[in-house]
Amino acid sequence: MTKRIRAKHKIDRRLTENIWGRPKSPLNKRQSRPGQHGERRVSKLSDFGQQLRAKQKLKGYYANLSERQFSRLYVEASRLKGSTSEHLIGLLERRLDAVVYRAKFVPTVFAARQFVSHGHVTVNGRRVTIPSFRVRVGDVVEVKEKARQLPLVLEALKSAERDVPDYVDVDQNKLTAKLTRIPSLSDVPYPVTMEPNLVVEFYSR
Repeated sequence: MTKRIRAKHKIDRRLTENIWGRPKSPLNKRQSRPGQHGERRVSKLSDFGQQLRAKQKLKGYYANLSERQFSRLYVEASRLKGSTSEHLIGLLERRLDAVVYRAKFVPTVFAARQFVSHGHVTVNGRRVTIPSFRVRVGDVVEVKEKARQLPLVLEALKSAERDVPDYVDVDQNKLTAKLTRIPSLSDVPYPVTMEPNLVVEFYSR
């Protein structure tokens, strides 16, 4: 079992928020943090603590990205004109695994990462196995024919747990998705409040 697979069962409780809005989140049964001291009262966070928590929450949401991957995205976002926090969200949502997840081809963002890595997805007709692949506006993401009857795909398509956001155009018959525009923070259907402005403050210290 990989580090990321184990982490998804603990990250909700560590942050004391159901960041994916999952019905099976352990936080739904036990509100405390993991560990023998999890029931202890948590003191008020400092400014640095709030910034770190915001970073951990946003980084964890996207299948618990590595620190190297996440910090590189911040550096890239900071070089673009305009709001760094908005650019950071846009770059995260343009990841191929994020688009596959938003299109409801798989039930979780962790499954999306694995689904792409196993070669079940094409972009503009070409097989792509890199979850961090940057999808451009207008690119066509498609589930390969052999993967369309996989149980997790059928389960995700039937699920009423979440909706497809309006910046992703999905054809459920052909199992294709197209990014129609780069979303802003207010467009992304996060189940909890994300604070990319605090993430920017964390990295710009």
